[in-house]
Amino acid sequence: MLRVLILCTHNSARSQMAEALTRAAAQRLGLDLEVQSAGTEATRVKDDAKTVMAEIGLNLDGQTSKTLWDVPDWQNFDYVITVCDSAAEACPAYPGKTHRLHYPFVDPSGGSLDRWREVRDQLEGQFGAFVQALGDGQPVPASYDDNPAVNAQ
Repeated sequence: MLRVLILCTHNSARSQMAEALTRAAAQRLGLDLEVQSAGTEATRVKDDAKTVMAEIGLNLDGQTSKTLWDVPDWQNFDYVITVCDSAAEACPAYPGKTHRLHYPFVDPSGGSLDRWREVRDQLEGQFGAFVQALGDGQPVPASYDDNPAVNAQ
């Protein structure tokens, strides 16, 4: 089983949505992935994140905001993916086996639901391509800019 950790600053929006989207994509492909998300600080999962994810059939009600230190075996992941610049800067060093990736997304907090949907759809494209590459045994997109599915939008 591969382990994937998605990091953001507050673990309240982007990382929470990416966690659910990555898990759903892996389930659709029958790929054995353990997916976790965390933040450099813990707050709460934002209601707008719950709303836009429910629109596509994914429920965030069981997910909680947590810090990296709350994640079981936090130093043992195959992939650590940051989704905001401040988390990328604050991310601790990982052992050599861990692949660090940075897929930065705009923070939808304070924006309209349409803005939240736009970010959700970008996350879905990026993390869907990530999971598809894993399932196909291909190299994963090295960055957000390397994803043709996202660039075509």
